[in-house]
Order: sequence, then structure tokens, then C-alpha cells
Amino acid sequence: MVTGVTSVTAVTAATTAAASATTGAAATTAPAAGAQQLAKLSHSQATAKFRAAGISWSSSGGCSNRNQPNCTSFDQINSATVDGVITLKSASGCAINLTGGTETGHASGTYSHWNGYKVDFSLSGCLDNYIMGAFTSIGGSKWKSGAGNVYYREGNHWDVTYYNCGGC
Repeated sequence: MVTGVTSVTAVTAATTAAASATTGAAATTAPAAGAQQLAKLSHSQATAKFRAAGISWSSSGGCSNRNQPNCTSFDQINSATVDGVITLKSASGCAINLTGGTETGHASGTYSHWNGYKVDFSLSGCLDNYIMGAFTSIGGSKWKSGAGNVYYREGNHWDVTYYNCGGC
């Protein structure tokens, strides 16, 4: 697992990769939902994609039941959200451990965890350096990617809203 501070060369290479992966103007509002954003995956479909990309996940309750807040579930997650996480891993070169998905217990709203747009990541020096260096600060501990996805550094995790797959 990659943790800690990455070298300037690694961050520069990852930033260059992200720039090519997220070309185009940054969205000022949430993009219109297309077929990919609305394509829903089962927990097993999402975990198969995460596993193939080398992305880990954990649950404080050791479970994946969407209706239990201490579980980490990906049931009904948007395909674009899964692809966005994979794009971030590829562009950053950082290890990613998912700690929140579509399970109950998160804030409600259109672009919510429950509706498949958001995931939570464990904090790491690698992700912190990449997100805060490659994306634009929009205030309030939030950064926006060139594709318009929003990365919010909460106290003990990253809360990420994927409006699209980030240039997948």
C-alpha cells in the first residue's frame, strides 16, 4: 500500500496524467446525467471492478448491507462513480481504500451516497498531495477536478462526489 509523502517527480507525473485524463473546461454546475451516470451496479459488480483495479475497501462493521450504517456497500452505485475512483487511482498512482459507499447513514440529497454519486476514501499523504496539488481549491476544504468532480477533505476521510467518471 502506498502511503506517506510522494516525491515531487511522482506528483508531477501524476498531475500530468490527470491533466490529460480530465481535459476540457471545469463544470460550474453538476453536468447533466447521462447514461453512464445512471447505470447502476450491484455490490458484487462494483467490487469486481475495484478489485481488478487494485482498489481496497473496508467496513467498520465488517459487512456490506446497504441498510446498515456501519457497513460499506456499493449496491446501486453509479458506474461513473466506480470509474471515477479507478481514474483517480490511475492518474495519482496512490493506493485507495474506500470506507463509505451507498449505505444508509450519510446526508441525503440528489448527489448523495445513497443515490450512488459519492464515496469516502481513507486519508493518505499520497492522496492529499495529489488532490490538493492537481485540483483547484474551491474553499471550505474542497477541491474540484478538471472534470468537475468534488473532493471534500473531512476530518478523517475524503468525501468525493462523482458527477462523471473523470475522463475515463
